[in-house]
Amino acid sequence: MALPSPFSPEPAYTHGQEARTAVLLCNLGTPDEPTTPAVRRYLAEFLSDHRVVEIPRLLWLLILHGIILRFRPAKSAAKYASIWTPEGSPLKVWTEKQAKLLQGWLGQRNHQVKVRWAMRYGSTNIPSQLSALKAEGFTRVLIVPAYPQYSATTTASVFDAVYQWGQQTRSIPELRFVNHYHDHPGYIAALAASVQRHWKAHGRPDKLVMSFHGVPERTLHQGDIYHCECFKTARLVSEALGLRKDEFKVTFQSRLGRAKWLEPYTEPTLIEMGKAGVERVDVICPGFTSDCLETLEEINMEAREAFLHAGGKEFHYIPCLNDDPEWITALCKITETHLSGWPTQERQDPVERELSRKAALELGAKQ
Repeated sequence: MALPSPFSPEPAYTHGQEARTAVLLCNLGTPDEPTTPAVRRYLAEFLSDHRVVEIPRLLWLLILHGIILRFRPAKSAAKYASIWTPEGSPLKVWTEKQAKLLQGWLGQRNHQVKVRWAMRYGSTNIPSQLSALKAEGFTRVLIVPAYPQYSATTTASVFDAVYQWGQQTRSIPELRFVNHYHDHPGYIAALAASVQRHWKAHGRPDKLVMSFHGVPERTLHQGDIYHCECFKTARLVSEALGLRKDEFKVTFQSRLGRAKWLEPYTEPTLIEMGKAGVERVDVICPGFTSDCLETLEEINMEAREAFLHAGGKEFHYIPCLNDDPEWITALCKITETHLSGWPTQERQDPVERELSRKAALELGAKQ
């Protein structure tokens, strides 16, 4: 009787088969639909990640399942419903489109690679896409997180998902990871160009607010470089736009729980601006490469209302980079850099490959 294996079954292998390269573009995740049960499933997975919430696990699970998952899913489902599109979640729609555009751009550069997208949480997850690529014969995979600024809560969690898949895989492909690109010239230029286009069409604001996703402040003191990379991105964008220090503000959004998070907080800052007589603000979210709940609902709806209610006159949200051609070009250059050294622009001659296969089989038969 054969003992059970801790590893997943390996796909069929043909000796001498050509090595193939893939790129996996990874984003955070989204519920399958804007309903309470779907959001509950999504939040249960997302908020169970020890990278996302770093308090004692047993205590947190009691809070999560005893309180948060009883009340939050219904409220969150209503928010998702307010930004849902006929094609589905905006985050999914934009991530899928970015992967297709990245595939096309790399193909034009004669890179023989396959580009797939995956989510850290929810459907089309990272393990399922890695397994699919492996089944199709891909032997090298470049992991590209959709997070320009590195954080243990996001980027490292993507790596965790890859490693966990690897623990169940007998023959692991060659793997490479992109850690960050918060200061990549193409990314900065794309952000600055998106702001300039908005200003050309709508005029300039009194203040440009750059809102990044928040994380607990203690992560900064424990060595997470996210805070520093957010401020460097903001500084580089402001320099590209020629802004003085008093013409822009860096803030952090999306708090969870009562602990102190990175400050200043976005919505309270906007309220202060409205009360202080700032008439117009433009808000951009450089840490998000795809529009999602946090940008479309939290910023363009909730933060807008808060600013206007506090006395502000005009609120402009500048969309994420999404499928902006300048951003896709930057994403492709980032990807191309990390593919360097892998023979993506060369294919082994079919005749040579067949001779190699036969030689290996003959050698095996003699042993």
